[in-house]
Amino acid sequence: MATPTKQAKQNKEKQPPILFEKTQAIIAQINKKLGGTLVTYFNNPRGSVCHDDVLALFELLEKIGPQKKIYLFIKSSGGNGQASLRLVNLIRQYCEHLVAVAPLECASAATMITLGANEIYMGPMAYLTSVDTSLTHALSPIDRDNDRVSVSLDELNRVVRLWQAQGSDKSENPYQQLFQHVHPLVIGAVDRAESLSIMLCKELLAYHIKDEGVAEKIAATLNSKYPSHGYPILFEEARRIGLKVDRLAPEINTLLLELNELYSEMGQRATTDFDDTHAHSNEILNIWESAGVLVHYQQDKDWFYRTEERRWISLNDNSSWRRMEKVGSKIKKSILHIA
Repeated sequence: MATPTKQAKQNKEKQPPILFEKTQAIIAQINKKLGGTLVTYFNNPRGSVCHDDVLALFELLEKIGPQKKIYLFIKSSGGNGQASLRLVNLIRQYCEHLVAVAPLECASAATMITLGANEIYMGPMAYLTSVDTSLTHALSPIDRDNDRVSVSLDELNRVVRLWQAQGSDKSENPYQQLFQHVHPLVIGAVDRAESLSIMLCKELLAYHIKDEGVAEKIAATLNSKYPSHGYPILFEEARRIGLKVDRLAPEINTLLLELNELYSEMGQRATTDFDDTHAHSNEILNIWESAGVLVHYQQDKDWFYRTEERRWISLNDNSSWRRMEKVGSKIKKSILHIA
């Protein structure tokens, strides 16, 4: 049986939709109602805040230029906290006043981004989360799919406290048992990461809070108060913490939800299964957009399931950051070479 040609294979691959004209129309409406400039940041469930976002955001900010006030729409489940600090540092160089706008999920590293904003507007479904640190280390435990799992310091501390509370043998060190499942270097790395997380929060808050005691209190609360990393911090709780939050106007919230729906359609899973062991992924993970320009990261690679290792490995990776911008009446497309 003849194998399909490369062109035939490409024709079969699912392609994510690019809804540039529709999203631009909504952004224009929002800009008019806000009287400022909207910048949007969207992660699909498999995307995350990362250092490459900084270069993508720079391309966008260079296009729109310095602004008096920027409204930053964020929808993300989190990612790299250090990237959050870099993103805030960059965007504040292009605006005098930064407002974070959250109609939906704004978790972990995305919550960190909001800490660097002068104000936070939250919709009825919006929530922030704690920012207690968890990380996936090269020596982390392995799950049933042979993937490394993330480990948080809070989880480790709770195991030790539970051990001590149950009155176990005092002569036996709980870490001796813990080390059988979690490598000592992983525990050390997580402990160091928590110190980094608190420092990042204080640095972000320092952009608009001059009282170090207030910033310290907010940072400590977000890092250690909540029993779950994903605990939803709603409007009233965010206000009690000391964050400057306000209600998002209903008409703006409606438009942002329409925009999120379009981004969700763009970021839908686009995996083509050729057989039991071969597939192709072609989906949009991260999106940055403002008036006249859209920058997005598109995953574009083949996958092969290695049965003996029980895991998928990637092949022929053509993933890249891609840009669309209006030039007069035309739309120009290009690839951003970010390494």
